[in-house]
Amino acid sequence: MVTPPRHNPLARLAESYWNESRRPLASLVFISPLLVAYEAGLLLLGPRAVRNGADAWLRQLLDWMGFGQYFLLPLLIVCILLGWHYTVRRPWRLSSGILSGMFVECLLLAFCLRLILQLQGALLQSIAGPVGLASVRAAVGLSVSGTVGNLIGFLGAGIYEELAFRLILLSVLAWAIRRMGATQRPSLVVAVLVSSLMFAAAHYVGQYGDPVDWLDAQFWFGFLFRFVAGIFFSALFIYRGFGIAAGTHAGYDILVGLV
Repeated sequence: MVTPPRHNPLARLAESYWNESRRPLASLVFISPLLVAYEAGLLLLGPRAVRNGADAWLRQLLDWMGFGQYFLLPLLIVCILLGWHYTVRRPWRLSSGILSGMFVECLLLAFCLRLILQLQGALLQSIAGPVGLASVRAAVGLSVSGTVGNLIGFLGAGIYEELAFRLILLSVLAWAIRRMGATQRPSLVVAVLVSSLMFAAAHYVGQYGDPVDWLDAQFWFGFLFRFVAGIFFSALFIYRGFGIAAGTHAGYDILVGLV
């Protein structure tokens, strides 16, 4: 006799984890150690530190608006997630084991994205010849600060790139397209594609951006993969929440860049 899903303890546990791990409060608690490690690491590294591009752009925007306080941006992340959690009217508590479950899920998803990278590399190799390790490294954008500096940068990428391109840009685009008369699903699809293109293009902007060479297969490898990764992270943000998207992003960068 098959136990109905609503009476199956494992099914109830999985459903509870699925719903609770998506909540903004779970995202805030989960990313807090990453956020503290990133900001503390930048202060400790001093001049050797390379700030994540999305972090730098958001700080420049705040400076332009007259808000130049150093800790305002991480505080803004905390306030956004707390305010978001308040609007969804969910309990202000987390079940035991929820954070460890999110950690394992992020690792598994990071390995999935790593597999996508390998599959794309194999496909491009069959079309344009060997891609090489340089293209794989370029897909995460290693800095010049050494292992510790790269690790700090990867943590910042997980948080601030997801904040800029998913939590802010994707949400604003979807809202704006709906305001123009589109229904929810088409507006979300367009927002995902546009924000993912902008996410890919952003890696070629600024002092530490990768060089652009329209005739180089390695350039197209990096750009196309970042576009695919943008769609991947967008799907995680929509269906699994900000914390899983940010944790997977950081985990993938560490997996490819340092392991």
